[in-house]
Amino acid sequence: MKRIAFAIALCAAVLFSSCKPHTRVYDPQKVAFQAEYNTLFDNILYPSMLLAMANQGQNTDQSLFSVTLTSPADHAVLRVVIDSSALNYVTILQEVMPSKGASYTFSPSVKWKYDKLYALRQPGAMDLTFTCFVNDEEVDVKNLRLNYRSVNECPLVVRDERGRGRDLRWLFMAYVNEDHPYIDSILTDILQQGLITTFVGYQKGSTMVKKQVEAIWYYALERGITYSSISCTSNPSSRATTQHIRFFDEVYNSRQANCIDACVFFASIMRKIGLKPVILVEPCHAYLGYYTDKSKKNMALLETTLTSWINIPSIEREYTKNGKLSPENKARLIKYLTPAQLKAWDEGKMTIEELKKALAQRLFEEATKHPQEQYNLNKKNFADTTLSTYQMLQVEDLRKMVQPISMIQ
Repeated sequence: MKRIAFAIALCAAVLFSSCKPHTRVYDPQKVAFQAEYNTLFDNILYPSMLLAMANQGQNTDQSLFSVTLTSPADHAVLRVVIDSSALNYVTILQEVMPSKGASYTFSPSVKWKYDKLYALRQPGAMDLTFTCFVNDEEVDVKNLRLNYRSVNECPLVVRDERGRGRDLRWLFMAYVNEDHPYIDSILTDILQQGLITTFVGYQKGSTMVKKQVEAIWYYALERGITYSSISCTSNPSSRATTQHIRFFDEVYNSRQANCIDACVFFASIMRKIGLKPVILVEPCHAYLGYYTDKSKKNMALLETTLTSWINIPSIEREYTKNGKLSPENKARLIKYLTPAQLKAWDEGKMTIEELKKALAQRLFEEATKHPQEQYNLNKKNFADTTLSTYQMLQVEDLRKMVQPISMIQ
């Protein structure tokens, strides 16, 4: 009986001791733990930026988040745990703080769920919870609520409290995707058009470079890609300028593109065949350049929005249905044909395929000349590195920093 009584007393003592309130070793007020999101981005998370920088050799989102605290002891071990959410995995930051009373700031690199970021096509909100441990003792918990944007939304400029801007237009490169799985079949279709028989990059001189680009141009016309601007977004931030950009497959499937969408589409195919495209950005507009030689001494231009001047699929449909073109359609096409070509068409000596290629060639020539005057006018602005509104974004050079936003199945 004495043994039983002793056991009961022992259990009671253990239970009683476990119910005692935990005594904190470290005062949360003195530790003053804070978790913050970079104020430049105005509590808005841009999936496009996270995906574009994901493949760099360093933790590229470190400048987005920071934690600050005062060390309560010498050589204190800090552990910050960021809870998982719909968009991130559990993330742990661990550091040693050498001096008691000193203030420390660290930048945790969040482990994002990249497939979930790619799937975001609507804006929304998320919470990130930061739990602070010092020497294995939980000291404090902070929560950050962020608004996230669609992956199609590209930040162009973000501004601080004084209105000073940080240019982010180089993120356009993230939408150029030379690795897109559609491109292989597109290249096959281009060769079947008959304008060229092979893709050789720069191996056969500048004339062949232009022929390859013209073949891509003809493909875009045959595809029926037309101008359509959906650049506006619902972003509430007064500090950010952003733009909706279509991905390569969205341009392909919708057959719609604005100036930057079309530049991205053409540049993706050019990169795949070894050419060196350049996206020239001006206020409210962008057009394409490409080097005609490997040493990048000579550059040709291309106004990609001119694909909307002629709708080849509608011409082909009308001809297939009626065996001829309507007077209205013919009148629109006359200015793109030489007198000899028009005569050959009227006399039935030109096939519909020959007509399409003649129209495409004429429009390609126009698209090449169209931006030249504007480029010459603004050449000094492009050379001025202090003018962020005028930029020549060389895909090859920026690839070292910005990767394509991959098509995640």
